Amino acid sequence: MLQVNYIRENREKVLERLSVRNFKQLELVDQIISVDEERRQTQNSLDNLSAEANAAAKQIGELMRNGKKEEAEAIKQQTSTNKDKIKELTEKLNALEEQQHNLIVQLPNLPYHLVKAGTSADDNEVVLTHGAPSELPANALPHWELAAKYDIIDFELGTKITGAGFPVYKGKGARLQRALINFFLDKAIAAGYREMQVPHLVNAASGFGTGQLPDKEGQMYHVGVDDLYLIPTAEVPVTNLYRDVILKEEDLPIKNTGYTPCFRREAGSYGSHVRGLNRLHQFDKVELVQITHPEKSYDTLEDMSNYVQSLLQELGLHYRVLRLCGGDMGFTSAMTYDMEVWSAAQQRWLEVSSVSNFETYQSNRLKLRFKGKEGKTQLAHTLNGSALALPRIVASILENYQTEDGIKIPEALVKYTGFDRID
Repeated sequence: MLQVNYIRENREKVLERLSVRNFKQLELVDQIISVDEERRQTQNSLDNLSAEANAAAKQIGELMRNGKKEEAEAIKQQTSTNKDKIKELTEKLNALEEQQHNLIVQLPNLPYHLVKAGTSADDNEVVLTHGAPSELPANALPHWELAAKYDIIDFELGTKITGAGFPVYKGKGARLQRALINFFLDKAIAAGYREMQVPHLVNAASGFGTGQLPDKEGQMYHVGVDDLYLIPTAEVPVTNLYRDVILKEEDLPIKNTGYTPCFRREAGSYGSHVRGLNRLHQFDKVELVQITHPEKSYDTLEDMSNYVQSLLQELGLHYRVLRLCGGDMGFTSAMTYDMEVWSAAQQRWLEVSSVSNFETYQSNRLKLRFKGKEGKTQLAHTLNGSALALPRIVASILENYQTEDGIKIPEALVKYTGFDRID
């Protein structure tokens, strides 16, 4: 979340950057500033009264030790009303702090200066395009028909067991899925990331720390009896490893990777664009998380974007990179790159990765700080990215590598699959 001091001292800039997001509740900014002013005044009054009470207690103690009981009792009478006032101010302060918190968590992150204004995906900037579309057979099929033809993914069986959006991978389909997970993890480890195995359920504090709560509770699966949430991405548990932690500057950057299944309700997702593997309620993903020095986070964002692109290049996929406009960015992001792969069979772009810099938005919630060489403690910057999300990568491989007599396996994956084609 944003820091209240920054909002108060940079009101016009905050309003301008929120407008880039097409954020409609700009009145929240002045409400936060007003509540903060009252909170600071209340804190000041409470501090003064507490100081007076402490001084009076000290004076009473000295008088009692010197046998001046009557004088001590007189001071007690004079200051007795302070206790009630202190209690009243403390209760008021607590209420104002809660009100301020409830207001400030409604503000999204401020877009970085390179982020352009816009209202939807149509306003995103194409940063680069790599490669060319695959030349497919005249009778090319979308991946859901290929999955049925070669009996490698069963959507109807998943619907019977659980419901729509929970496919069953079979035979070479399951082996391709596992191969991709191992390929992505091995590449990340070789690039200096530390592999982490983390819980697939998190508590509300973890969801709040990375910004899923209270913004996205409707998209998360909630286990009501235990008040836990199924993770929508490994970003949540991996980043929360450092909640309430003070790092040393020399520890930065911290680079972690992890494979997890991900669970998203995707409420309201209907239509042909979500067929097959295009949008699921459960899917596999290898995630990258970095914690960096604030001065280096945008260089890190570029490095992470280039790394994800290198994976797509090794898989031989035609892709493009988008810089998201303000209106299409996630609630917590300051700047995001999306990587999209061209589906020649569907004739559309499929998002396969999103790489974001959150600056201090998450670390302020997490109380994730580092101590600089001069001894000053400050908030770190956090970043994360998909490297990669499997469903649409699998869909892209099936569609773009199909031939008249089977589906070829990208050369980089053959040593992981143990086979070079699906037929």
